Amino acid sequence: MLVNLSEVLQPALDGGYAVGCFNVFGYEDARAVVDAAEKLGAPVILSANLDLRQFMPVKMVAGLFRGLAETADVPVCAHLDHTYEIDDVLEAVDLGFSSVMIDGSQLPLAENIAAVKRVVAHAHGAGASVEAEIGSVPYAEGRDHIKSELTDPAEACRLAEEGGLDALAVSVGNVHRLSAPGATVAYDRLAEIEALVQLPLVIHGTSGLYEEDILRLAGTRVCKFNIGTVLRQAFGKSLRQAFTDDPAVYDRLDLMKRAMPAVQAETERMIRLLGWPGRS
Repeated sequence: MLVNLSEVLQPALDGGYAVGCFNVFGYEDARAVVDAAEKLGAPVILSANLDLRQFMPVKMVAGLFRGLAETADVPVCAHLDHTYEIDDVLEAVDLGFSSVMIDGSQLPLAENIAAVKRVVAHAHGAGASVEAEIGSVPYAEGRDHIKSELTDPAEACRLAEEGGLDALAVSVGNVHRLSAPGATVAYDRLAEIEALVQLPLVIHGTSGLYEEDILRLAGTRVCKFNIGTVLRQAFGKSLRQAFTDDPAVYDRLDLMKRAMPAVQAETERMIRLLGWPGRS
């Protein structure tokens, strides 16, 4: 069933678990993610990052996500990941995304708040949820236009109170696109944020976290974890193995079907790691 972000995050907060937000790149891995969620009876978030949207028209992504969600036996949120232009976010809402992220983390606080308020007014009217970011989560490979900055608790409080958003992504030592665990979480900073912000919190860069950190974070107000790298690694490893096992194989559907079980297995592992099914 198609749901918005609030409809999966509030039960997670109440139930003592977190929800996986999986960046996917087409039908094959999106299908595998939903299959994993259905097998475990867990809610899940399908996420479209900028890489996917530069490859596949957003209208088609919306149709893919909604189609999978509407036929699923579990709650599925169709989420638009980091988006910097307000018009692009508003368009995504109109196309049917049930959750959107307006990323104003590179802007001065007042401009970030103004952007969030504009998106919230449009999205909430359509029944969609809104995520924003304060502080700035860096990328492992570095990006000139993305700074690295821990979240200021007072700024997080102001954005949460004035913006009217539904979930807040924070920067507490997490890093986008680390190929292996290596991030150092600033738990003291997270505790200061939690003391001031009552919204569900979001961690980006989950693949760069040690499992013990994921377990610890899932016991806080962090109830949405963005996950991408480990799924790409599982998909790529399986695809390479398929060519090794059968060098003559060329059929695309055959190849994709061989890679999908690994993506499903990794998704199941992450859903369990995030605490599903929560407190009994």
